[in-house]
Amino acid sequence: MTTTNDSPVRLTGYAHGGGCACKIPPGELEAAVAGLTGQASDDIIVGLDDGDDAAAVRIRDDLAVLSTADFFTPVVDDAYDWGRIAAANALSDIYAMGGRPVVAINLVGWPRDLLPMELMTEVLRGGLAVGDAAGCPVIGGHSIDDPEPKYGMAVTGVAAPDRLIRNDAAEPGLPITLTKPIGVGLLNNRHKQTGEVFDEAIALMTTLNRDASVAAVDAGVRSGTDVTGFGLLGHLFKLCRASRVGAVIDRAAVPAVGGSLEALRDGYVSGGTRRNLDWVRDSLEAGAGVSDDDLLFLADAQTSGGLLLVGEVPGYPVIGETVAGGGIRVR
Repeated sequence: MTTTNDSPVRLTGYAHGGGCACKIPPGELEAAVAGLTGQASDDIIVGLDDGDDAAAVRIRDDLAVLSTADFFTPVVDDAYDWGRIAAANALSDIYAMGGRPVVAINLVGWPRDLLPMELMTEVLRGGLAVGDAAGCPVIGGHSIDDPEPKYGMAVTGVAAPDRLIRNDAAEPGLPITLTKPIGVGLLNNRHKQTGEVFDEAIALMTTLNRDASVAAVDAGVRSGTDVTGFGLLGHLFKLCRASRVGAVIDRAAVPAVGGSLEALRDGYVSGGTRRNLDWVRDSLEAGAGVSDDDLLFLADAQTSGGLLLVGEVPGYPVIGETVAGGGIRVR
C-alpha cells in the first residue's frame, strides 16, 4: 500500500468506482453518442460506427495510424501499480487492433489539496515503466486539478491496413480465444472494500497484450477486441453485433483468476458488472446449469483484461465459437 509520512493512503478510497468499472454504462454511453459520426474520409478505415478499440486512418497503402485514449480512477491502493495497470490498459487498445504503439502521452487528474504530489509522481513512474517495457516512449501529457484522482494515456500506434484486427470482421464457424483469465474486477472490488492485495490480479493487469496480439496477427486473426469495463459478455456482444454473427460460450472453458470465484461467492460484485449483465441480457441465452452467478462472472468488469479473438491462437484457450445468426448462448 502507498504510504506518506508513515501513514497509509488508500487511493481506492478517493474514487467512486475502481478501474474500468467506473466507465459510463454501455447503454447510456451509446445513447449519448448516437448520431455523432465525426469526419468522413476514404482514409478512415475504422471510425465511430461500431465502437472499436481504436480509430484507424490510412496514411499510406501499407501503413495505418491508430489512435486511442483510456484513463480511470484508482483500481489499487499502490500508486506505482495503479500507474502500471492504467498504462497497460491504454496500450491494450492498440494491441487489440493488431497494432504496435509508437508514442503515448499522460492524462492526469489529481486532487492536489488532498493527496501529495509525490504520489502522482509514483503513478507517472509506473506508467513510464510499462511504456518502457512496451518500447513505447511516454512523452509529456496533460494534467488538471481534479477532486478525484484519474490516470491514463492517449496512445498512437501503427499497423498494416490489411492485417488489422477489427470488431466487425468476425465470421461464423470460428473458435473464440481468450488470452487472459477473467475475474480481476471481483478481486479489485474486494481490494477496495477490504484492503486485501491480490498479487495474481496485479500481475495480470500489468501484463502487456503485446505477445498475444503478435500471435493473433501471425495466426491470421482478423476480428477481436479486448476485455475491459464492459466484461467478456459486453465486449463479445459488441463484436457479434458489429459483425452480425452470434456466439456460443462454454462457461467451463473460461479461465478464472485465482480467488475470483471466492470473491463472487462472497458478493464482491461491482455495480458496473451488474449493469453489464443487464445490458446484454435480452441477447443472452443461458443453458441448463448456467447460474446467474456464472453470468455475473462472465460480465465482470475487467481492467486491463486480455484479448478476445475470433480464431484459434496457439498457446491460449478456446472458450467457444461464433455461429450464424445473432445473440450469445452460454452453455
